[in-house]
Amino acid sequence: MKKIIGIGNALVDILVHIENDEILDRLGLCKGGMEMIDAQRKREILEVISGMPQTMATGGSTSNTMHGLARLGANAGYIGKVGNDDLGRLFRAECERYGLTPHLITTNDVDTGVAITFISANAERTFATYLGAAATMQPDQVDAKILKGYDLIHIEGYLIFNHDLILDVCQKAKACGLQISMDMASYNLIENNLDFVKMLLRDYVDIIFANEEEAKAFTGVEGVEALHVLASYCPVAIVKVGKDGSFIEMESKVTAIAPVDAKRVDTTGAGDIYASGFLFGYTNGYDSLRSGNLASYLSARLIEYVGAKLPDDEWMKIKKEEL
Repeated sequence: MKKIIGIGNALVDILVHIENDEILDRLGLCKGGMEMIDAQRKREILEVISGMPQTMATGGSTSNTMHGLARLGANAGYIGKVGNDDLGRLFRAECERYGLTPHLITTNDVDTGVAITFISANAERTFATYLGAAATMQPDQVDAKILKGYDLIHIEGYLIFNHDLILDVCQKAKACGLQISMDMASYNLIENNLDFVKMLLRDYVDIIFANEEEAKAFTGVEGVEALHVLASYCPVAIVKVGKDGSFIEMESKVTAIAPVDAKRVDTTGAGDIYASGFLFGYTNGYDSLRSGNLASYLSARLIEYVGAKLPDDEWMKIKKEEL
């Protein structure tokens, strides 16, 4: 079995359901948006929501993907940076609980990052994200010896803000013989770092995941046309088109993946677990249709629950019926 490692922003998700926009207005948050916050703003928001029901779990895009891979039975590891605090210890413990090998960098200087997510009645999400320790990860803290134990690395697109880090990781991964998978993560990051992302895809990335907005930000076009442009940069390209499913181009062949019916409750992590399904299939020799169908199925099941993690009984069903 091939071994997969991920690297990204190690965050703890704090999920809060809201019945209306009153609390968003009170906190000055734009509904449906994502605001990057500092430590003081984090403390203010946590104080306001302290009396509200909350769900807490490990998060961060690549962390979610690697969690899904571990639950599918893949040999998976994760690199991230956390604080030497309760949330950092929670992050490590949850990785270990589900069979995901943690290669965590710990600091005493900064708190573990959090993503406070407000979920509206229509399932729309509003984020207030404090990167904390995750934002302080440096190239010299990523040990190439760890990478040598894996076959593929999945890189979080949100790391693009740190050019030195993501380029160093790509160079170390290629020197160690790993394939590189990357999720584009955010259309505005792509727009602001377009030339850098083009270089990464052209010179390092083997598998790229993008949603409609991200694909358009990179290519200037949409749908299958955007897929073709992405595939001209790297061997495997995936474009997710929401309720219309997704498209995969591999070895010049385009495969359309149909969406799976689901009751939409919360879309948190849907793209992350899609990557879990595809990468599991890809590294186990599935063809693009089978890999894509597994990815689509996992996404559909996830949006029927709150948060970016499926419950244990759902994973048991998936392993029995889908693998």
